[in-house]
Amino acid sequence: MAIKIYKKNTAGRRGMSIVKSELITNKSPEKSLLAKKSSQAGRSQGKISVRHQGGGHKQRYRIIDFRMDKFGIPGRITAIEKDPNRSAFIALVNYRDGEKRYILASSDMKTGQEIICAENAPIKSGNRLKVKNIPIGTIISNLEIFPGRGGQAVRSAGSGAILTAVGEDGNAQVKLSSGEIRIVSNECYATIGQVSNFEHSAIRIGKAGKSRWLGIRPGVRGSAMNPVDHPHGGGEGRQGIGLKHPKTPWGKPALGKKTRKKQRYSNKFIVKRREKRK
Repeated sequence: MAIKIYKKNTAGRRGMSIVKSELITNKSPEKSLLAKKSSQAGRSQGKISVRHQGGGHKQRYRIIDFRMDKFGIPGRITAIEKDPNRSAFIALVNYRDGEKRYILASSDMKTGQEIICAENAPIKSGNRLKVKNIPIGTIISNLEIFPGRGGQAVRSAGSGAILTAVGEDGNAQVKLSSGEIRIVSNECYATIGQVSNFEHSAIRIGKAGKSRWLGIRPGVRGSAMNPVDHPHGGGEGRQGIGLKHPKTPWGKPALGKKTRKKQRYSNKFIVKRREKRK
């Protein structure tokens, strides 16, 4: 996998970079695994409900099997594709019974590789098995938070959790990419290996037009607005915000205000909070 940096032929190309992966083998998706994807314009009943969304290139949704519930049936990777709906690559699996499914691709997954989902599957990248049967210190991904619900955590490009402990009380401890240490059930399933496309964070969009292709509309700084439009607005030249704390356009605290709701059922499973961003 390599990062291609474009020549400075134009202002839009200056600094622009993309990930060119040797893993990707198929550009056309499996038609039987496509679904309609409605345009996300950020509007509700004609009014803007979410700012800076709209437009973008037309996309089709790839149906991803996060549950991987074909237990005991081996599957062979026939293609690895780029999914416009997520940062990670996806893999097309042909199972021995003839069914085809998309799954999240692991970092070292290759075409022709055979994978399996079973309670005691071999410890090999791409295989999926229960947490209680995974050795401590193994990097895992597509982790179930609650048994039977399918992978809900560790699904973005390059992410990987570390299994730090497996207890006899039916629970295990997992260290997530954010630094949070969380308790999950031993009966939860997880995939061996790190999620593919680790270099995704190195991509530089390069120009505003590419953001529009992705469905992202322009955003304006509050300090560049008038006082009637934003609490940070007004003043001659570049002024400070003139407030004790930054505010949203609607006057609510921003930038540092904790917005996580108090969920007792979730809090009790967190051993250590995620690391603060510097």
